[in-house]
Amino acid sequence: MATHHDEYVFVDHAMYVYDADHGERLLARRSLPGIAGVRGVAADIRTHALYISYGGYGGGYDGSLARYDLLSNRIVWTRSYGTGVDSLAVSRNGARLYLPDGELSTDGIWLVLNARSGAVIARIRGGNGPHNTVVGASGRWVYLGPRNSPYLSVASTATDRVIRRIGPLYSGVRPFTVNASETLAYTTATGLLGFQVSSIRTGHVLYTVRFGPRFKYDRGTFPYSAPSHGISLSPEGRRVWVIDSPNSFVHVYDVAGVPRHAPRHLVDIKLTHALSGDQSDCAQDCGREGWLQPSVDGCLVYVGDAGEVLSAVTYRPVAYLPALRNSREMLEIDWRGGMPVATSTRTGLGYPRRSPPNRARCAGG
Repeated sequence: MATHHDEYVFVDHAMYVYDADHGERLLARRSLPGIAGVRGVAADIRTHALYISYGGYGGGYDGSLARYDLLSNRIVWTRSYGTGVDSLAVSRNGARLYLPDGELSTDGIWLVLNARSGAVIARIRGGNGPHNTVVGASGRWVYLGPRNSPYLSVASTATDRVIRRIGPLYSGVRPFTVNASETLAYTTATGLLGFQVSSIRTGHVLYTVRFGPRFKYDRGTFPYSAPSHGISLSPEGRRVWVIDSPNSFVHVYDVAGVPRHAPRHLVDIKLTHALSGDQSDCAQDCGREGWLQPSVDGCLVYVGDAGEVLSAVTYRPVAYLPALRNSREMLEIDWRGGMPVATSTRTGLGYPRRSPPNRARCAGG
């Protein structure tokens, strides 16, 4: 029985589903009434649940969380917590959600929720400006990225307590990812055109990588504070992809030798569609800052706010998704026999026992 690979892209009041097996043709546009200002998306295939955080992101602006059933294609419930919301993550067993209360919040709290009901069961204080969240491949640790703190927090999913802080980093934590063995963290930061590599075990920064003098970051011409607002590991963990929003590039580095050796530059990919201006029909936080998400099989990389789909083999654009030009909220869900069987996260992570993509497989051969 064949597996179908679908890419989901979220805009205000709707989600678009694209067929990754047939040139990213549009399969469906599904209405999401009342859902605007999407802050994060996550899926759990066991319960065929899709979670969408949306609305205000702290600082007196409250948001909400919706659970959507992928089989019935309907919203099951929405919950509000009297706080902002931001980019969430699901535990590996699908039982818990980790929901930051917003980058404009000053309390540093991630809500731990019962995934079935949305009820609050714990709180984790992870740092000022709760923003991005990743659950590692083992499921033992959840990584908390506070926008206004130079430390990436690591919390135990068993105790809901922070057990380590990584840093100090260049400045406030922006998009980040971790490898499959959960020994290395790859982080971007406010004001840094580039990325950093840190040891999760020691909490120390190992390398700071900048893209070089050819690539400039001028706040006068690029008004957003995170010039590298997107970083992803290839699924096998041997390459890291980093966005360069001011120059509309994606840079790729070989990280197979890390930590013994620094990341090695591979290629610079010029985007056809510039990361500039604002998303259309957007309620809030609409600047095209960018985002990166690899496909589950590692063959493709989706570029949020540009709309482009890049080949991980040839490093060339292979498709364009109009909805993705106006969104940086996306993930993959794979189907077999009418049931979801695999999903990506919104952030590209390293996964155990994955092999690098090859031309034949990525071409469908």
